[in-house]
Amino acid sequence: MCSALASWVLRLIGWQAVLVPPPGPKSVIMFYPHTSNWDFPLGVLFKARFGFDVHWAGKDTLFRFPLRRLLLWLGGVPINRRERTGMIGQMVARFAESDSFHLCIAPEGTRKKTDHLKTGFYRLSLAAGVPLGLAFADYRTKRVGIERWVVLSGDEAADLALLQAFYSDKQAFDSAKAGDIAFRRD
Repeated sequence: MCSALASWVLRLIGWQAVLVPPPGPKSVIMFYPHTSNWDFPLGVLFKARFGFDVHWAGKDTLFRFPLRRLLLWLGGVPINRRERTGMIGQMVARFAESDSFHLCIAPEGTRKKTDHLKTGFYRLSLAAGVPLGLAFADYRTKRVGIERWVVLSGDEAADLALLQAFYSDKQAFDSAKAGDIAFRRD
């Protein structure tokens, strides 16, 4: 029933959900570009449309009363971005102990313009040895979903080139705020 309702709502607002099924029971999913609060309800509708049991990483300050229970029920995983907490190690352990676990991360880390992506999604996919799903909400074509799965090589330049090519035609809600697909160089 949730699937039918989500399909109806997506059609009503003129959007189409697409999903190439994951190649296995575990994955990291990169959601890009993320420039609007509208990305979240589109993601929830996508999740409901396919009955896809995907969790998503969000800043821990969102997980406060009165929204905490709802966000956890929707699959939220609180992440403390203010300090180093060993998030990658914790998530690798969760992948190892789970029979099935899919975690979606918006690597821009904000809806504002950034000159680089946070590397957590990349390091987690490599460390857990799971494929990376390429998720998006394309406001030009009004499509939301996951169309491709890749196994990262660990060669940052090659992997970033692959991501840049895939996302080159995806339009954000506010294109001026879409972050650069690059990693920060210290």
